[in-house]
Amino acid sequence: MIDINKFINSTKLTSLEINNEEPWRIINGLENILLQYIRTLDEDYVIKDNVAIHKTAIVEKGVTFKGIVVISENCFIGAHAYLRGPIFLSDSVTIGPGSEIKQSMIFDRSAVAHFNYIGNSIVGMDVNFEAGSICANHYNERTNKRIFVKYNDKRIDTGMEKFGSLVGDNSKIGANGVLSPGTILERNSIVKRLELVEQISL
Repeated sequence: MIDINKFINSTKLTSLEINNEEPWRIINGLENILLQYIRTLDEDYVIKDNVAIHKTAIVEKGVTFKGIVVISENCFIGAHAYLRGPIFLSDSVTIGPGSEIKQSMIFDRSAVAHFNYIGNSIVGMDVNFEAGSICANHYNERTNKRIFVKYNDKRIDTGMEKFGSLVGDNSKIGANGVLSPGTILERNSIVKRLELVEQISL
């Protein structure tokens, strides 16, 4: 089993009650997790149509919300970003202009630059994505689209056809880098600019 606490050191994991689940199962059940979490939020959040935005967050013009979205304290969402829920943004997360986030969790102080895509992924604390970098979530080019991950030299079948990445705290993803579906990055990982990370090849 992949212990998410070995990758992400955030107290929000306990608040969200997701400590003992595989990352892809967390993402698959994220809608229900966030529906429960929204019920615990206080008057510091403005909640409408299952979108909860902390009063200290800044949301620029042209941002689109779809589905269940939680935007925590001191977040910044740049102009024309597209957030396709369920999405959880922890404290002080930055989402740059024109980026798309889909069914993902991003933890404290992480930053996604501009024109990025993050799909079906869990991103730890203090992670930085430079412009144009991508967490891909689906093997469009394969006949067998089942996603496997590699962890501790073991090949694990997620049972999913959509899962992006688990990115550990303090990792850095260079501009136009691509994390293939099922990528598992330990804490403090570095992906170079234009690098393709593909841990499982079929």
